[in-house]
Amino acid sequence: MTREYADFLERKTQLGGEFGFDPVWMPDFLFGFQVALVEWACRKGRGAIFADCGLGKTPMQLVWAENVVRQTGKPVLIITPLAVSYQTIREGEKFGIEVKRSSDGAVPAKITVTNYERLQHFNWQDFAGAVCDESSAIKAFDGKRREIVTKFLRKIPYRLLCTATAAPNDYIELGTSSEALGYLDRTDMMGRFFKNDERTSIQAHAKWTGQNGGKQIGWRLKGHAEDHFWRWVCSWARAVRTPSDLGFDDGKFILPELRETEHLIQPQSIRSGWLFDIPATGLWEEREEARRTITERCERVADLVNGTGQPAIVWCHLNDEGDLLEKLIPGSVQVAGRNSDDEKEERLISFVTGASRVLVIKPRIGAYGLNMQHCAHMTFFPSHSYEQYYQGVRRCWRFGQTRPVQVDIVTTPGGQAVMENLKRKSEQADKMFTVLVSHMNEALSLARRSYYTNKEEVPAWLSENR
Repeated sequence: MTREYADFLERKTQLGGEFGFDPVWMPDFLFGFQVALVEWACRKGRGAIFADCGLGKTPMQLVWAENVVRQTGKPVLIITPLAVSYQTIREGEKFGIEVKRSSDGAVPAKITVTNYERLQHFNWQDFAGAVCDESSAIKAFDGKRREIVTKFLRKIPYRLLCTATAAPNDYIELGTSSEALGYLDRTDMMGRFFKNDERTSIQAHAKWTGQNGGKQIGWRLKGHAEDHFWRWVCSWARAVRTPSDLGFDDGKFILPELRETEHLIQPQSIRSGWLFDIPATGLWEEREEARRTITERCERVADLVNGTGQPAIVWCHLNDEGDLLEKLIPGSVQVAGRNSDDEKEERLISFVTGASRVLVIKPRIGAYGLNMQHCAHMTFFPSHSYEQYYQGVRRCWRFGQTRPVQVDIVTTPGGQAVMENLKRKSEQADKMFTVLVSHMNEALSLARRSYYTNKEEVPAWLSENR
């Protein structure tokens, strides 16, 4: 066997079988549905909890981690997006669970938390378990980052993925979660459950084209395999939008009103080389129109945010947008890609703790994991990413929010196609969760149902008193 082939087999190796155990500790601060999910995750050993924003994934993963520590005597590593490690430590203090942060590979506590950006400093052999918080972010990483995460998890016995948006409009991305947990990798999953209509490569599946308005090409679920696919997902994942999905009372998890208002901005200049302006079609034209209307759109956002005296999140996508918004909104703080990781965390924490009133940020930097219920107002420049929009809105519209949440969507005529795409993806997300919850409940029902329903008949000669 060549060294190259041995290395290939090593990269593909996954721990097999089930690694679960009965929970050894279950605190009384968890809600009933959270207890059910933690018990399942402990017994599964390697599983995913797709629980909607605000359903308490942080306390659930902390209790799961504490159970692994008590069961094995070895540490657990919790991996989070930027600034969420601070929040995880604070949640641990609230619930009496010791959590310490590390950024250099050290293991200062039985439950250690770090950021995805610093995972390469850690040795998987130091841990019995690992938690990926907001694990949907894995698929947004570049290939190198995703490989680091998957490789780190590969040999760890106990693994838990927690996210609210598993793959809201792209079922194939569930393969990223499956591979991280040690089940089918993405390629094997696609070969088993999906059909390639256009004979495109796996890489081509993820590409977008400007000519077809952002339509994805390549792969779809095989018609006869759809039920089998969802049953397979339910074998390693649990999905919950509300406690009632698991048969519990929604109670305190009923949220206040969400108010979404669309503001249409007309371009003040026409496209270069054109006699008159027409709405953009296709991604290239949409992006050109967005850049051409930066000033008008940012000025509308400033009008919506300035003078309210209330906290606000301003979501943007371009560096020029963020820089202009920071100038137009006095006292705002911007988190940009050019900031170091430490600077990003410092500015995010400044807003979360109320030290700054307005946060200007891109969804791909700050839309994951943070609790911002002190804020009930945000503005959005929409993009084709439903996940970014959904996650951004749910930073504020979540458990613990007591006020109606206002979302001001500032767009242009060319952005109408973006809004229609977001609506379509929202409907797909609802369908996915409905199907997943349905199959999950069916699996739970079968597990509880007795296969012997007929009453046994005892021969007369045995029933006689002798």
